[in-house]
Amino acid sequence: MNKQKLELTWIGKENRPKLEPRILLEDPAKSYHAKHRVTDNDIFDNQLIFGDNLLALKALEAEFAGKVKCVFIDPPYNTGSAFEHYDDGVEHSIWLSLMRDRLEIIRHLLSEDGSLWITIDDNECHYLKVLCDEVFGRPNFVASVIWRKNYAPKSSAKHFSVDHDYVLIYAKNGDIWKPNPMPRSEKQDKAYKNMDNDPRGLWRPNNLAARNFYSKGTYSITCPSGRVIEGPPPGSYWRVSKEKFMEMDKDGRIWWGKDGGNVPAPKIYLSEVKQGIVPQTFWDYEEVGHTQDAKREAVALFSDDVFGTPKPERLMKRIVEVATNNGDIILDSFAGSGTTGAVAHKLGRRWIMVELGEHCHTHIIPRLQKVIDGEDNGGISEAVNWQGGGGFRYYKLAPSLLRQDAYGQWVINKEYNPEMLAQALCKLEGFTYAPSDAHYWMHGHSTEQDFIYVTTANLNHEQMQKLSDEVGVERSLLVLCTAFRGKGEYPNLTVKKIPKQVLSRCEWGHDDYSLRVENLPKAPLPSPLPLAGEGIKAKGRSANVAQGGLFEEGEA
Repeated sequence: MNKQKLELTWIGKENRPKLEPRILLEDPAKSYHAKHRVTDNDIFDNQLIFGDNLLALKALEAEFAGKVKCVFIDPPYNTGSAFEHYDDGVEHSIWLSLMRDRLEIIRHLLSEDGSLWITIDDNECHYLKVLCDEVFGRPNFVASVIWRKNYAPKSSAKHFSVDHDYVLIYAKNGDIWKPNPMPRSEKQDKAYKNMDNDPRGLWRPNNLAARNFYSKGTYSITCPSGRVIEGPPPGSYWRVSKEKFMEMDKDGRIWWGKDGGNVPAPKIYLSEVKQGIVPQTFWDYEEVGHTQDAKREAVALFSDDVFGTPKPERLMKRIVEVATNNGDIILDSFAGSGTTGAVAHKLGRRWIMVELGEHCHTHIIPRLQKVIDGEDNGGISEAVNWQGGGGFRYYKLAPSLLRQDAYGQWVINKEYNPEMLAQALCKLEGFTYAPSDAHYWMHGHSTEQDFIYVTTANLNHEQMQKLSDEVGVERSLLVLCTAFRGKGEYPNLTVKKIPKQVLSRCEWGHDDYSLRVENLPKAPLPSPLPLAGEGIKAKGRSANVAQGGLFEEGEA
């Protein structure tokens, strides 16, 4: 029988954006750090990124691919409702395309033992589940958690009052990923007492009888009071053999009741049980909070300007503790009011958040400043004894590298200084940006012997020959320049012109891929014809530059 791969189809699915991998520019005035270290575990290199979240994910890809332990996203639910801080009503097929584009990069960012957590409601949940099956692979689906977010019915509901949202969970690799156990609750521990002052501490009685057949579990028992129990109840068997039972009794692990005449009960000691419990798929608001809790937390932080769809800090605490450990990286590319970063910060995790809306400045930054200063007393602060500390760096996406001039020609954006240009082209060419103090031509490297040099200069033959001599026979260099005048062979150099080298790589000048109707994906343009004078790359990263070759003598 042939097994066919089932895929979700929708209008425009074949259209994929050619994303520009932007560089990130720090704004030190908006970055924020504690005035002093509070603990040895304070984390200062968290990142808050302002800009389109799809472009931001692409910008993070080069540095963080395979390094993020947990991604949490709370995307617009596509309900058709209007929110003050979001346009949450994107046509179904557009929503799927834009979610697909994000999920594919998220999967690349996740570590092999990482996981993705998505909060969603019934409007798109089941389509999103199939889409995630396609991107992550159906075997990597972990669970669909039900979060009971409301505690009272809404009388205004047309049919049913919706009490819950879903949390879809996917692993990067389901064979590797393991959830952390959830901490035991006070309610669970209340069952443990110590009615006989057992030196081993708190315990609870267990049932000695079970319905599973056990050939050695049919013996009679004589209680300390003299009462004889002929055997287990009809249809059941003692769990242990008589020899094992006698050992347990001798060791004080059997409870006979206060008068010594009860059916014997083996003791289960609190000190010997797992100190955590396996995560379950139903999360009640009593455990992780509800929407009103989230709104109260928001009011305390932002006064009357309440973010429309906040998540309670206890919900995020549950996710962070199950999915990560101290020092792990958590990414939230739909940061909203910043709950993920606030909770991750208080729990000692490194976080990255992305937000495009202006509430990045009006909500998230002030909130995180309070967390860092130890002035946020709400949410989980008391439960984790939060005292402040740490910090974050604020970044914005750089503008597009190329722009069109007055004649419609693509040219290098004048906002780019030489350092930004070198950094951007390193990212585009797959090099690590690492400018050298010793060699002006070392702007980055791909290996220990392969380097890149970016310049807007018009290089001549003498300059290229000198460059080739300095690089030497053991190393290779990719030279990106705006123009070249010269002749000769440079076996250790590959010479290419900018912007021609990168013109067909990306959708230049496209700044907004947000989940809004006005950003409906456009039909792809026909592939551009090969550009005249494109560079020729020979084996071993060498190029022959001669008359009629890459750049001709006298070419401007």
